[in-house]
Amino acid sequence: MSEMDYEKFEDEATPQEAEVDTSEKGKNIDAMMRVSMDVRIVLGETKMPVAQVLKLGRGAVIELDKKIGEPVEVMIHDRVVARGNLVKVSEGRLGVTLTEIVKDYVPEA
Repeated sequence: MSEMDYEKFEDEATPQEAEVDTSEKGKNIDAMMRVSMDVRIVLGETKMPVAQVLKLGRGAVIELDKKIGEPVEVMIHDRVVARGNLVKVSEGRLGVTLTEIVKDYVPEA
């Protein structure tokens, strides 16, 4: 292996450089705030044998583990981040009113 020359950088920034760094950080945060995330609302779950799944057809009813009125789960990246209740938002559309934020998901400051 051959030795490589590396350019040395100063650890301390001048006041003008510090201002540039701050505005750059702000731009990075602004860019991150515009990133879209897939949010899923889980109404319920069930387990079924493959044979039963193969028999499903139009009009089949799949019973879920939740009862009417129980909170639904709000998930981001396969993690539960909140729970809430289903509400009618507009004609033919559903929404979720958040009733609980899962504390494990919120990072401590």
